[in-house]
Amino acid sequence: MKNFSLQLAERRAQSLYRQRRVLESPTAPEITLEGKKILQFCSNDYLGFANHPKVIEAFIATARKYGVGAGAAHLVTGHRFPHHALEEELAEYIDRPRVLLFSTGYMANLGVTDVLVGRRDQVYEDRLNHASLVDAARYSGATLVRYPHLNISALEKQLACAPAQGERLISTDAVFSMDGDLAPLPELAKLAQRYNAWLMVDDAHGFGVLGDGKGTLKQYGLGLEEVPILIATFGKALGTFGAFAAGSEELIETLIQEARTYIYTTAVPPAVAEATRVALRLLTEEAWRREHLFKLIRRFRAGIADLEIPQTSFTDSQTPIQPILLGSAERAVAISSLLLEQNILVSAIRPPTVPQGTARLRITLSAAHTEEQIDRLLETLRTVLLHGQSQR
Repeated sequence: MKNFSLQLAERRAQSLYRQRRVLESPTAPEITLEGKKILQFCSNDYLGFANHPKVIEAFIATARKYGVGAGAAHLVTGHRFPHHALEEELAEYIDRPRVLLFSTGYMANLGVTDVLVGRRDQVYEDRLNHASLVDAARYSGATLVRYPHLNISALEKQLACAPAQGERLISTDAVFSMDGDLAPLPELAKLAQRYNAWLMVDDAHGFGVLGDGKGTLKQYGLGLEEVPILIATFGKALGTFGAFAAGSEELIETLIQEARTYIYTTAVPPAVAEATRVALRLLTEEAWRREHLFKLIRRFRAGIADLEIPQTSFTDSQTPIQPILLGSAERAVAISSLLLEQNILVSAIRPPTVPQGTARLRITLSAAHTEEQIDRLLETLRTVLLHGQSQR
């Protein structure tokens, strides 16, 4: 039997122990934690919709009409008008024939991958793909082949050596959640066509933010022919909950018939679907939020470039995800703790979420932040990083 006490003690000793924080306030730049007002930079609520009055009003009104829960899976009695309307409006928004709702992005990736591939098939994934994509390949029974991060030439060599029989699936994040960089989707699309492979893109962190809100595929100018399977979530830029898969009429109908994580899961509450419909409309009506967000990103990147802190590195991310690589888990935890002492919350991300030696602060920016809050973060980072360097 496993010795859980010993395992937990080892995690603590390696600065890898994870703890939940109990917040006492809504999602916002300023939160309440243990009775203190804290400025936070670790939410994925990129556009500030999670606490938007119109989104909240839609949720409350729909809960009064349809109740709190869906009561069943979509194929039983759980599929309500808000679900169906959201699917149709999403399909129109992203210019795809059909959309299918899933309860989470994790379930979408597992369900879709399991339908596309199985034993004797191959799945090719970026080394830094999200855990849900990795687990989806393993769950499907297909052979998982991983290529170095963003390394197109390595992927092509792997595809060239693939068995002649069986399906091939290239599966990737569009925006990598821990680095904030973008997958080379045009190049991946060309490889997929050249080697007769499916291409599935998880745009969890790009949808709503990039491509005028329509996502990373729109930013690259890619359509259904280049990327036949699109996955995205509502829990980031749209501020709600759930996920969707988008593709051809035939793909979506097949998923309805065969995707186990769709068939055997209770539908998300109708109130969540209706709130998401409102958030989707706000992507167009309040486009200023994206403009403000990218203004904050530029301000932060200009400020962070001036810090020049030794043994600290920054990625070339142009997205709301702005990691500061610190190396060891111990240093990341220490810097995060120093920030919290100054009433600023930034999560320390450590292995196994990121590779060994790349522990970091994962800073995420939101349209709900102000320029003054960005400046406060930069000044505090300057102080704590220098302090942390002097303590080494």
